[in-house]
Amino acid sequence: MIQRIQTVYLVVAIFLNIVFFFSPLFVQARMDTSEWMLPLITAASAFAMVLSLYAVFLYKNRLRQIQITSYACLFQVIAIGSGAGIFLSMGRYSQDSIWELAGVIALVFALMFEFLAIRAIKSDIKLIKSMDRIR
Repeated sequence: MIQRIQTVYLVVAIFLNIVFFFSPLFVQARMDTSEWMLPLITAASAFAMVLSLYAVFLYKNRLRQIQITSYACLFQVIAIGSGAGIFLSMGRYSQDSIWELAGVIALVFALMFEFLAIRAIKSDIKLIKSMDRIR
């Protein structure tokens, strides 16, 4: 489980989603007057985290691991869209808003690590198939 690189990628994605919950952008989402934004971004990011954590433990069923990680990517894209919407609806762009942008960047990097995990899982599948041909 831990010896595979996709596990590291998924754990980093989970960590980046946790970082988002402590970012100033999430604080801004809590203070937002539109009440639908906070539950959407919280649920999307939480589902992406839970699915990534579930995918870590699916190391024996690689095809299912790819499927679950793809669903996590979908929720991650929803979280990125919500985060970008919150960032753009703030209306003020200054040097101080770079910290709010860091929340969106954390979500983007989490998506990148989930894609890297899918790529690593696919390379594992190729490796296993090549080992089966050798036998």
